[in-house]
Amino acid sequence: MIALVYLIPVSLLFGLASLAAFLWALQSGQYDDLDGAGERILIDSEPEGKPGSH
Repeated sequence: MIALVYLIPVSLLFGLASLAAFLWALQSGQYDDLDGAGERILIDSEPEGKPGSH
């Protein structure tokens, strides 16, 4: 039972820290372009020519 005295405040602290991190991510624009990263992976950014020759 004494463990709850420690676990409840620690869990509340972790919850508040994760909420703060989520709100910071919203404010800094982390979720603005959700499709851009998925589409950028498909774009071929290597120059034309043989692979490995620079």
